[in-house]
Amino acid sequence: MGFSSLLKKASLAGAFFVSAIWLSAAHAFCLAPAGLSTVAVQRVVDGDTVRLSDGRSVRMVGLNTPELGKQGRSDEPFAVMARKRLETLVADSGGRVGLLPGKQAKDHYGRTLAHLYSVSGSNLEAQMLADGLGFQVAVAPNVDLVACQQAAERSARQAGLGIWRHSPVLKAEQIERSGFAVVSGRVSKVQRNRGGIWIELQDSLVLRVAPNLVGQFDNARLQALKGKQIEARGWVVDRSRRGGLQSGQSRWLLPLTDPSMLQISR
Repeated sequence: MGFSSLLKKASLAGAFFVSAIWLSAAHAFCLAPAGLSTVAVQRVVDGDTVRLSDGRSVRMVGLNTPELGKQGRSDEPFAVMARKRLETLVADSGGRVGLLPGKQAKDHYGRTLAHLYSVSGSNLEAQMLADGLGFQVAVAPNVDLVACQQAAERSARQAGLGIWRHSPVLKAEQIERSGFAVVSGRVSKVQRNRGGIWIELQDSLVLRVAPNLVGQFDNARLQALKGKQIEARGWVVDRSRRGGLQSGQSRWLLPLTDPSMLQISR
């Protein structure tokens, strides 16, 4: 895929210049709350995670950057660039960042979930998104900055920066492995049952809204999706590995964690 092509230095300079313009315009949407205390960063783990001097590991809310290689796997495109960019942002902030914990304070790995801000008040997730070095994600209940972060990503996408230089969007039938993905496809069926709401994409992928999240979605809007081309994002699961795949079911499942993770294609 052309998605694997890295930006040249000149492109990077242009990317950061454009994003700086974006941030000055969008700053009002991402202002740090008054009285936010700062914490010292020990090191940047990757493009969306830092370790603080007090030992806490912090996963940035609303941002998912490409994965660094682990267990023999290669780095994903732009993973190293994302880490280096976050290192620069932290260094420019004097090694200290403002930390605003999410409504859900920790993830299932025990990491602190929080928004990070520079000492000047800029939201670091929005900066990374505006640079095209990550994807906007929303996992309820930590969705307070969705609108700001969507706008930051949209700016990078329209300018073709970073990961958006060559579209990373997969067609539903192109999915080959579990993990984070942005996918597109035509809705062939929408069904609601005790397991939640199920949105099928051409027998290749099914999107699921869990029962506890159904109330966060517009049910009538979801039911009206049949026959429409949509784009969804999230963490794809291979149901065949769980041994729960039944005859006629799609192998790939993508749980929808917030309405912002599903858009009608234009």
